[in-house]
Amino acid sequence: MRKARAQQQPAIFSGADALSLPFADATFDLVTTAFGFRNLSNYESGLREFARVLKPGGDLGILEFSEPEGALAGVFRFYFRQVLPRIGSAISGDKQAYAYLPNSVAKFPGKRELAELMEQNEFADVKIHAWNFGSVVLHHARRI
Repeated sequence: MRKARAQQQPAIFSGADALSLPFADATFDLVTTAFGFRNLSNYESGLREFARVLKPGGDLGILEFSEPEGALAGVFRFYFRQVLPRIGSAISGDKQAYAYLPNSVAKFPGKRELAELMEQNEFADVKIHAWNFGSVVLHHARRI
């Protein structure tokens, strides 16, 4: 049903301030963000704004980097904090571009903390999907 409905309606791709979206309440069936949510100044305000523009029962998808857990966590952290910034800097010529990434990921809530924050801000049925040893995580939830 959702797929058929989605094929009949055009998608809106928009760049806007996530804390003050230029859309009416209950406008969308789906809101997604990829690798930008962690840069918000206030995660709860962002979630409340996403909930505001989503229709009840609408879906939210947040794809973000995360610090892995388990046996490979230390190896990944070393690579992410020491190796990746040097490689990125050498390729791009911008030393700061890849230095900010590990710092922003380290400050971002973990998988479970973000799921709890979503549940505290009008979302339910939070599902967590992790890839690349847990370094990339999708949080999917339904607007209450």
